[in-house]
Amino acid sequence: MSKLPSQEPPRRALLKRTAALSVLAVTGIAGFTAPTVSYAAAMTKEERDSMTPSEIIESFKQGNMRFREGKMQQHDYVAQKQASQYGQFPAAVILSCIDSRAPAEILFDVGIGETFNCRVAGNIQNDDILGSMEFACAVAGAKVVLVMGHTACGAVKGAIDNAELGNLTGLLNKIKPAIDKTDYKGERTGSNYDFVDAVAKTNVEMTIEDIRKNSPVLKKLEEEGKIKIVGSMYQLAGGKVEFLG
Repeated sequence: MSKLPSQEPPRRALLKRTAALSVLAVTGIAGFTAPTVSYAAAMTKEERDSMTPSEIIESFKQGNMRFREGKMQQHDYVAQKQASQYGQFPAAVILSCIDSRAPAEILFDVGIGETFNCRVAGNIQNDDILGSMEFACAVAGAKVVLVMGHTACGAVKGAIDNAELGNLTGLLNKIKPAIDKTDYKGERTGSNYDFVDAVAKTNVEMTIEDIRKNSPVLKKLEEEGKIKIVGSMYQLAGGKVEFLG
């Protein structure tokens, strides 16, 4: 039997979300019902605007904890879709890798309309992504820019191994500066996944530096305290998202 949580999940408390209680019938046991909590409302402008960048980051940490513990919220995606069809007010824009094992929305237990998402192999920045981030923050009001790398990243391994394949070659070249910048005393090859992970972390840090360097719009918003630009690494083993800095 599913039990109601003893207290409102921290992220929902921050967002002051409306929880709709639904009772689901369990077949096979006459007269028995299992109550569950369904989160149907999409994020509103008032809810998003009432949160600080630090509170949004903390909400991601709490959501990732629920993901790791198997206690994710029961999202009513149909209701969220309907509630957000005439407007969206995401709290953050996330730049993450294309890797199928690292879907940011699931890892942070967020619903429809809560985050902008950019995905590209190796979570690198380019002009199009920077423009998208500028729209997310300067126009749409998002308060956090999060760059999320992950362990065992194939793009990082490919960069280390000097892989070449069509347009992928140019993409991997953007990761290669992180190889030389990574301080690592062991075997510096793509077959050593400790080194791959070290380079992936450096790549996140350098991507953040590039965002600040190449986007005066985002840099100014950060200097004014309106947004935070942060990095993180997702651990494929265990599922934890470790925030950097």
